[in-house]
Amino acid sequence: MKARSDELQVFVSVIESGSISAAAEQVGQTPSAISRTLSRLEAKLETTLINRTTRRMDLTEEGKFFLEKAKQILAQMDELEERLSLRQQVPSGRLRINAASPFMLHAVVPYVAEFRRLYPDILLELNSNDLIIDLLEQSTDVAIRIGTLADSTLHARSLGSSPLNILASPAYLKQHGTPATVEALASHALLGFTQTESLNHWPLRHAEGDRLQIQPAMSASSGETLRQLALAGEGIVCLSHFMTHEDIRLGRLVVVLPEANSGHRQPIHAVYYRNSQLALRIQCFLDFIQKKLAGYAA
Repeated sequence: MKARSDELQVFVSVIESGSISAAAEQVGQTPSAISRTLSRLEAKLETTLINRTTRRMDLTEEGKFFLEKAKQILAQMDELEERLSLRQQVPSGRLRINAASPFMLHAVVPYVAEFRRLYPDILLELNSNDLIIDLLEQSTDVAIRIGTLADSTLHARSLGSSPLNILASPAYLKQHGTPATVEALASHALLGFTQTESLNHWPLRHAEGDRLQIQPAMSASSGETLRQLALAGEGIVCLSHFMTHEDIRLGRLVVVLPEANSGHRQPIHAVYYRNSQLALRIQCFLDFIQKKLAGYAA
C-alpha cells in the first residue's frame, strides 16, 4: 500500500507542532486517531519514522529523510491546487477547435484577433474537417457541427442557428436571367453537395411542400467550394448565412427567390465530452462565438 497525502500531512503536523496532541488539535482529529495514522504510515513504509516515549519524540534517520520529502510533496500539491484554482479564474491553456472549413473561415477566423486580445493566455489550435471526427482521436476540445445532430455520447451546446439563402452572382443572373418562380430553377445550373443528401433539399415552398430536392448540375463536398463556384458565376447555390452574409452585403452574391424561402434554419452546435465542470477556456470561447453568430443570424 502507498502512503496517502493525508497521512503525510499528519506526519508533518506532528513533527512541526511537537506533539501528537498538538497535531490533533491542528488538524481537527483526536490524539488516538493521529497515533493510529502514524502507526499505519510506518507499517506501509515498513520502517520506524519516530521513536516515541511518554515524554518525547525523536525522528529516526529514516524519519528525517521522509520528513524532507513529505514537505516537498505537500508543497508541490499546494502549488498544483493553487495553479488549478488560478486556471479556473483566468482562462488559459491550449484550446483545440475543430470545424468545417466554411465555419472556420467565416465564423471563427475573422474574430481570432479579438478573441486573443480578450484571452491572451488561451493558445488556440484551429483544425478544419468537413467530416464528423472523433474528438478523442483528434485531441479536440470542441467541435462545431452544422445541421441536425445525430445521437451522441457527447455533450452539445446550441450556439444558435443560421438561415439558408438561395444565391447567385450578379454575373450569372445577367447571363442566365433571374428565376421568377421555384419551378424556373429547373432550367438553371444548380450547385449542390456530394455528401449529406439533406443538404440538397432547399428551403423553398412549392406545390409539394416547403423543401425542394434539387438535382445538382455540379457538386462539391465543401460549402466553401460551392461558395467559390457561385462567386465565379457557375450557378445558383443554397448556403448558410453565416458564410455568405458578407458576400450579400457587398453585392458579390444576390438572394434569389426570397419570397419563396420557407425560412428553414441550420442549427449550430458545439460538441464536447461530458465533464462535471467545463473548462473555463472552453466556456469563454463558446460564449464569444455565440455572440458573434447572433450578430448576423437574421
